[in-house]
Amino acid sequence: MSNIAIYLWIAFLSFLPISELRGAIPFAVANGVPWYTAYAMAVFLNALVAPVCWVFLSTLNKLFLKMNWYRRLFERFIERARNKLHDKVERWGWLGVAVFVAIPLPITGAWTGTLGAWVLGISRRKTMVAVIIGVATAGAIVTAVVLLGLQTLIVFIKKV
Repeated sequence: MSNIAIYLWIAFLSFLPISELRGAIPFAVANGVPWYTAYAMAVFLNALVAPVCWVFLSTLNKLFLKMNWYRRLFERFIERARNKLHDKVERWGWLGVAVFVAIPLPITGAWTGTLGAWVLGISRRKTMVAVIIGVATAGAIVTAVVLLGLQTLIVFIKKV
């Protein structure tokens, strides 16, 4: 795979709601991208999710809600986001969003964090700061796990 293709895949995975940086960083490191480049690129692109999601929620979402199938899907997703995020926001305020986004598990990333913050009425500015803090923390955790995993693997692989 060419370098351009690798970097395009990193960008795509960083922005994708399912993988976000949790998929982008391991992919990048596995394809020979230095960990610090993978971290910086994935965190930057994943942090861009918050403003893009906020713009979508404040503009296009209003138009799409007129479609029944979209409204049902959106309401289910919102209820799930509200339930997952509500306790953390009640406990820590907007920093709860940062903690939620920082947990490197599926469905706890920037997309769900931004949506949950929007639903719970947290200001745009606080949401952006919380998502950036959370994404940077999650990126550090994922990068550390990837690097520790590689170092552990090297111990078991004997060079001939």
